Amino acid sequence: MKRTPFNDGWQFREKVDRFSELAGVFVRYAEVTLPHDATIDRDRDPDGQSAAAFFPGGVYQYRKSFTAPLNLTDKRIAIEFEGVYRDAMVYINGALAGQHPYGYSAFTVNADQFLRPGEENLIQVEARNGEDSRWYAGAGIYRNVWLLTSADVSIPPAGLRVRTPDVDNAGAVVEVAVTVENHRNRSVTIELGSRLADPDGREAAAGAAVVTIAAHCSAVSRQRLYVPTPLLWSAETPALYSLTAWAHDGSQILDESEASFGIRTLQVDPVNGLRVNGATVKLRGACIHHDNGILGTATFPAAEERRVQLLKDAGFNAIRSAHNPTSVAMLEACDRLGMYVIDETFDVWNSGKSPQDYSLRFSDWWERDLRAMVAKDFNHPSVILYSIGNEIPETGSPEGGVAGRVLAEELRTLDPTRFITNAINGMFAVLNDLEKLAPARQGATRGIGIDSLMAGVGDFMNKIGVTSLVTEKTAESFGVLDVAGMNYLDARYVMDKKLFPNRVIVGTETFPTRIDHTWRLVRENSHVIGDFTWTGFDYLGEAGIGRPQYLKNGEEPAMAAPYPWIAAWCGDFDLIGQRRPASFYRQIVFGLRRDPYIAVRRPVDATTQLYAGPWTWSDALSSWTWSVPAGHPMVVEVYSDAEEVELALNGRTLATGPAGAANRYRALFTVPYEPGTLTARAVRGGEPTESFALCTAAGETQLDVAVSGTDSVLRFVEIALTDAAGNVCTGADREVTVELSGDGVLAAFGSGNPAPHDKFSGRKHITFNGRALAVIRLTGDRALATVAAERCPDIEVPLSVEPPRIACR
Repeated sequence: MKRTPFNDGWQFREKVDRFSELAGVFVRYAEVTLPHDATIDRDRDPDGQSAAAFFPGGVYQYRKSFTAPLNLTDKRIAIEFEGVYRDAMVYINGALAGQHPYGYSAFTVNADQFLRPGEENLIQVEARNGEDSRWYAGAGIYRNVWLLTSADVSIPPAGLRVRTPDVDNAGAVVEVAVTVENHRNRSVTIELGSRLADPDGREAAAGAAVVTIAAHCSAVSRQRLYVPTPLLWSAETPALYSLTAWAHDGSQILDESEASFGIRTLQVDPVNGLRVNGATVKLRGACIHHDNGILGTATFPAAEERRVQLLKDAGFNAIRSAHNPTSVAMLEACDRLGMYVIDETFDVWNSGKSPQDYSLRFSDWWERDLRAMVAKDFNHPSVILYSIGNEIPETGSPEGGVAGRVLAEELRTLDPTRFITNAINGMFAVLNDLEKLAPARQGATRGIGIDSLMAGVGDFMNKIGVTSLVTEKTAESFGVLDVAGMNYLDARYVMDKKLFPNRVIVGTETFPTRIDHTWRLVRENSHVIGDFTWTGFDYLGEAGIGRPQYLKNGEEPAMAAPYPWIAAWCGDFDLIGQRRPASFYRQIVFGLRRDPYIAVRRPVDATTQLYAGPWTWSDALSSWTWSVPAGHPMVVEVYSDAEEVELALNGRTLATGPAGAANRYRALFTVPYEPGTLTARAVRGGEPTESFALCTAAGETQLDVAVSGTDSVLRFVEIALTDAAGNVCTGADREVTVELSGDGVLAAFGSGNPAPHDKFSGRKHITFNGRALAVIRLTGDRALATVAAERCPDIEVPLSVEPPRIACR
């Protein structure tokens, strides 16, 4: 089946019903190129829902015209949507051609019977959102669309599957399964050829098989190919092979299909933990939502690859797609760059969490959506675990045990090559039974929403999680899994080794503030295979769950942040991909960084007290540029794995303090502010070793621009306000303007500010901590971006389809 990009030439508008149009209400269509987030450019409602980042819900219409081939007699035409959020309705020439409720799985619409040969044909897609998600979900056709064309004997989408059942250093058996469909009125006999190529493009193996397909049926042909001395795929060595398969009738090639894959083995047990290619691996994991920060949910391959590369550079080797199947582009990036993946199915089963969520459709659609995820994932070596849910309330009930077993067994039928987990939260599993733990507090949790309850739980979830009630109620739900996924249940890690000696555990979701504790448990317990922090990247929605709150006497903390908050503010990276101090701390805890790191807490009103929730890192910034008078006391955090750290200011040693694992890898100092150079040095065995320094930005502020991007579509223009030496002026935020000429459009422009007033679609934005990001989509060979800011010389940034390697000042 031939796959042709079908992203161009679309139009979009917010839906207007026909009766309103008859009354004179008309909304014009705008030209758009897919992928497209229908929500991200809408005006936010200050009285709206913080969970959705104060964006309103809505109904959206897309349309596209194209000319169908004149002769459709022996052709098959279909349209594949990788993701439409949500409740998609697809019409071709006015007739309903297909629908798909779930917003995160791919679906295909067969177009043959609706097309008019040789004429213009109109495709219309409707999508809607609102009160259906606990985070910002976006809306519209936010992933790629493909036009699929084939002859009447063809290899369908996902019809080519590869697995590697037998692997050792001497050789690997590669099992190739090819599905062929025959839409003719009589049977047909064909030859299926296949060729494997190694990462350098050299032929590694080849084969052929004869297969007969009955009329209007399909058949699966299997070949076992042998690859000598294979290059094995892992996160450290992501070697990818490619497979080409073709159907030949003796006179011509009827169809062909291609796939990339990796040769690797997976094992898991409580003694050796997770083994990849025979070597034990600990998962240094990050949970991530599907939005790409200021781009919204529009899924561009370059943006997905950038996220994976940033996470990998920061020390992560695994991601969990929270809480829905991830994109094809994300999996392809994880395959290429080397990143293990837990791909997750659903955030709800039959018990809803939002008024209009997927629970309303789950019973009718779960099987089709599960099949769609496996079809997407099967050939990707990065996928090592499937998760059947996230914090599903039913997991503490017999009904949840039944549902979990059905889901798990269906997955094992569809794909026996991966392991299965479920991200279970013990407190949620027994939420209806909490009164049994403390009868005197009956009714204490009534009327409290899930998010509100979680605002102050922290250790409370672990205390509930170790009770016999949770042990008993979750036994069946954990029992249907290969790996027990535990959300905020690290207190069970050690006790379960005795209670359930065959249980293998992964921390599917953990507090970022406890990584030193949870990672020690991962290191010390073979049956605990990894930790996944919430979260790797800051994300839209659940506004402010990780924000620091400065409270006056008598004020109470709140889970939800008020408008204009837009982001959760709990990621190791902010909305534009800038690393926050927590990321460097985590890298030290992982044992991947020996240099110390300095973060300085923001000066605050002395009449307030900081409230930091379980997702809140300290309100610190890696900067020694502050608008405070000389001598003002500043709290300095130094992160280090050394037993001691020494702090110096302008060459004068100020103090030495304990650090390392015994002191949670950090030392605190109170330092009188003085512009200059603040230096931290690790002290090991009494001797100073590695160092890290912050310098005060001085002199005139100027623009500094760096450009990155790995494909021919997106360019990421990273903008910073710096001094002549390159020190970022974190306290000199100002409005920056980006103007474009030539073949380019501004896809997004914003900063890491979790509470911005500006949209991400305008050409002006205010920096945050001295930084901003412009994402430019090239529409031709060359474009020119001009970056300007008040009291700074303009910078012209040439952009082309060639991969950029430039920095400008």
